[in-house]
Amino acid sequence: MSCKSIFITATGTDIGKTYVSGLLVKKMKDFELNCGYYKPALSGAIRQSDGRLLPGDCDFVIQTAGLKVKPEDCVTYCFEEAVSPHLAAARLGVDIDIEKIKSDYKKKSENYDYMIVEGAGGITCPFNLNNKQILLPDIIKALDLGIVVVADGGLGTINSVLLTIEYAKTRGLNILGIILNNYDKNDFMHIDNKTQVEALTGVKVIATVTKGDTDLNITKENLIGLFIPKEGI
Repeated sequence: MSCKSIFITATGTDIGKTYVSGLLVKKMKDFELNCGYYKPALSGAIRQSDGRLLPGDCDFVIQTAGLKVKPEDCVTYCFEEAVSPHLAAARLGVDIDIEKIKSDYKKKSENYDYMIVEGAGGITCPFNLNNKQILLPDIIKALDLGIVVVADGGLGTINSVLLTIEYAKTRGLNILGIILNNYDKNDFMHIDNKTQVEALTGVKVIATVTKGDTDLNITKENLIGLFIPKEGI
């Protein structure tokens, strides 16, 4: 069985991609599915006392899902400075290369039936603006993956979701669904946000996540369905 994957992106930085990615991998494992995790580029890694860089996002997902891998084995490009990948790379004289990401992704996915791939920043996040322009959609298309968009459940999310979805459509991306993070099911605005983003985008909110959740409320059938290519896409 070849590995099936989905790509997790977001409406912006610090929206909760890593948190949701961790819950997704954990849920897959709870369903006894062989699922891994990969992040093409990470900024803001933690410098350890021995000089090594700890990719904190990868470590969080590993700890959350109980994966038996090293954090550094889940990422291709790892930078200490907490800035956009293109800038972190440029300051070190590094060119982020799509072919290397594709090669790493293929190699890392060999041990899994399913893979959660997490992006950086929002949907337009730049990876290389030097000799060749590479934005996040270029990475997603190179890996040939559909996307799940993570958005905040609160104020302003209608605008940010619509902009993200419309941009993704213009880039020809396969949009699988939306996950609302920091969602309060008792807040009338959050409830309306969920209704309106579905109505305005035509994309379903496949799950909502409340602060502190340690489990994702989604059925096995719906979760696996995200990984199955749809006809006509």
